Amino acid sequence: MEFYKRILCVTFEELTGGDNPVITPQTLMKNVQRGNIQCARRGGGENTIALYVYSSLPVKYKMKFEAKYGKPEDVLKAQELKDTVCMDEKAREFYESFEYDLNGVQTTLTDKLKEEYTVNASVLGMLWNRMNELTSTSNALGNGRRSDLWDIVFTQSEKLREVTGHTLPRNLARLKDKMNRYKKDGYMSVISGKVGNSNTLKITEDAGRRLVALKRSRVPVLTDRQIFDTFNGEAEGRGWKPLKSVAGMKAWLNSAAIEPLWYDAVHGEMSAHQKFDRRHKTQLPTMRDALWYGDGTKLNLYYRDEDGNVRTTGVYEVIDAATEVFLGFCISDTEDYEAQYMAYRMAIQVSGHKPYEIVHDNQGGHKRANSSGMLDKICHIHRTTAPYNGASKTIESVFGRFQQQVLHKDWRFTGQNITATKAGSRPNMEFIEANKDKLYTLDELKAAYLKARTEWNEMAHPATGESRIMMYEDSVNPDTPKVTVYDMIDMFWVTCSRMSTFTSSGIEITVKGQKRVYEVMSSPGVPDIEWRRKHTYQRFVVKYDPYDFGSIRLYWKDKAGCLRFERTAEPYIVIHRAIQEQTEGEAAFIRSQQAATEQNRIERQVAAKEIEYAEGVAPEQNGLTTPKLKGARSDVQRQIDRRTRKYSREPEELSLGRMRKTISNIDWMDTENDSTVVFLPRRVEKKVMNNKL
Repeated sequence: MEFYKRILCVTFEELTGGDNPVITPQTLMKNVQRGNIQCARRGGGENTIALYVYSSLPVKYKMKFEAKYGKPEDVLKAQELKDTVCMDEKAREFYESFEYDLNGVQTTLTDKLKEEYTVNASVLGMLWNRMNELTSTSNALGNGRRSDLWDIVFTQSEKLREVTGHTLPRNLARLKDKMNRYKKDGYMSVISGKVGNSNTLKITEDAGRRLVALKRSRVPVLTDRQIFDTFNGEAEGRGWKPLKSVAGMKAWLNSAAIEPLWYDAVHGEMSAHQKFDRRHKTQLPTMRDALWYGDGTKLNLYYRDEDGNVRTTGVYEVIDAATEVFLGFCISDTEDYEAQYMAYRMAIQVSGHKPYEIVHDNQGGHKRANSSGMLDKICHIHRTTAPYNGASKTIESVFGRFQQQVLHKDWRFTGQNITATKAGSRPNMEFIEANKDKLYTLDELKAAYLKARTEWNEMAHPATGESRIMMYEDSVNPDTPKVTVYDMIDMFWVTCSRMSTFTSSGIEITVKGQKRVYEVMSSPGVPDIEWRRKHTYQRFVVKYDPYDFGSIRLYWKDKAGCLRFERTAEPYIVIHRAIQEQTEGEAAFIRSQQAATEQNRIERQVAAKEIEYAEGVAPEQNGLTTPKLKGARSDVQRQIDRRTRKYSREPEELSLGRMRKTISNIDWMDTENDSTVVFLPRRVEKKVMNNKL
C-alpha cells in the first residue's frame, strides 16, 4: 500500500498474493475491465508494479483487505516505520567474524544469532538516535529536562518490534539498562552472557589438556568410561567442574580441533597423517605413455603346488595411467629386481615406446633397479610414491577394480584385501577346500592370469566407454620415442659385475650359478683365429641378455673408463671327444681347426722372428740355434724357417723318388718363368742311387 499521485493505492501482490488472497487475479482483471476497480498504474517490468485505487474496491474486498492486513492508516504507519529502519552493516560484520570459546574450541555464532544480534544492535542505535533528537528538541524549546523521554523511546521500541522482530527487553527499566550498556560497550553488549562467557565453560584449558593426556595414555590404555571416571575423580582436587556425561566428553574429544591431538596415539601417526593432512587433487594424463605405474600385489587366485598344497603368489604389474592398460607383468613370489626387470621389459616390448615418466614405490627391487641405472634408461624421469600412502597410487585403484570385475568371476578367487568389509570380497573357503584337487597348477595359473589381463585390456574404460587397448593404440605421445634394438640392449642387457678374461678356452661368465663359455666367430660356426691372436688374455666387460643367452657383447675400457664395444661372442663350440660319437661335421671341424692352429703358430713365430732378425737379436745371428716347434709337422717348421730367411731357398731334395716326382710335375713353361728351377747334376743323382743301395 502506498500513495500514488496523492491517491491511496494497493499493489497487485497485496490483493492477489498469499494462500488466502483478497481477490483472485482473474476476478481482479474482470473488475478492472468492467470499471468496478480503478487501475492507477499498470505494471511493467521488475521496477514498476501495478497499483489499484483503494477507495474503488468494492466493500467486500475492502473488508477482506482490512481483515488480512489491518486498517489502511495502520498499514501505512507500519510501512513508514519500516522504511526508517536501516540495518547496521558494521554490526553484521562484527557478528560474522566474532568467535568465542565453547568448551575449549573456538566457535562462531550461529546464523540465527548473527541475524538476531544484528537487528538488536541496529534498533538500539536507532533508539539512541531518537533519544538524542528528543533531547535536542526539548533543549531548543527551553522545556528543560522532560520526564517522558524514556517512555517515548520505549513506545518507539515496541513499534519497531512489530516491524523488525527484535528481541530487546519488553520492560522499560531493562530496556534502559540495555541501551546504557550498548552506549558503553557497543556491539559486544548485545551478545548474551551465555555465549562466550568463560564462567559457563565446562572444560578449561588445563582440564582439556588432562583429558587429551588420558586419551593418549598407552600405559594403561583407558576406555572412554575410564577416562570419564578418572577425570571426575581428579576434578574436585584441581578445581575443575566435573563432566556431566560420557557422551558430552566424547563429543568434545571428537571435535575437529581436539581429535588431531590424540588420534595418532590411538590409531597410529600414519593414520592421523592420512586423515588430517591435506591431499592433492590431481588429474590423470590424457596421452599414452605419459605416466606408467609399476607395483607388486597379490595375485588373487589360489593354485596347488607339486605337493598338492594350496598356495598364492604375487605379480608385478606395469600399467599405463591414461588408459589403464596392463602392459607388462611378471608372476613371482617376491617383488624383487628380477620380477621388475621382466615386467618393464615386457611393457617396453608391448608398447614399442619409452614412457616419459614411471612412478613406483621404494621397495628393495626398485633400489637395485635405480642403482643399476635400468629405470634411468627406460624413461625420462622416475620417482617414488609417498610411502604408506595408498591414496597416492592410481595403480591400487586399478588393481581393486580388476579384482572386483575380472578375477572375482573365478571360483579360485582369494578375495580382496583382508580389510574389505563386503562379504562378496571374501573367498568361499569351504568350496575351495572341497575342490582342492581342481585348483590351477602354477602353469595353469599363469595362463589364466594372462587371459584375465587380456579381458581387462579389452573392457571399456569407465571415462570414455572405449576399449582400453583401443584407447592405447589410438593415442599418440610425441614425446615418447620408439624403441630400437640398440635401445633394448642399452636398457635390458645386464652388465656382469666383474670383468672376464678371454683365454684360449674362450670367455666364461657365471649367471645364477651357471657357468657359460663363449668365443668370437668370424662366420657362423667358425672361430675367429685372427681376432684370437690379438685379444687372447685380454679382459673385457661382458653384457648379456637374461632372456636370451645365444650371444653376449664384449666391451673394453679406455683410459677414461668409458666402455668401447669390441665384438659379439657366441656359445663356445663343443665337440665329442670319442671318435665313435663324432659326426661328420665335427670331424671336419676338428681338421680345419688343427690346420688353423698350425697356421696360427706359424704366423705367431714368423712375426716374432722377423722382429728378431730386424733387430739383430735372433739366436742364429749370435751363433745359437732356435728350438724346433714341438708337436708340429716338419713342413710347418720349414715354412717358418723359409719365411724368416733362415734359408734363402727351399732345401734340396735328396730323395730320388721325391726328386723325380718333382721333376715330372714341371713343364717347360715353368722353366721359362721360374729361374729357381734347378736340375740335379748326374753326379748327385748317382750319389743318391748309391746311398739307396
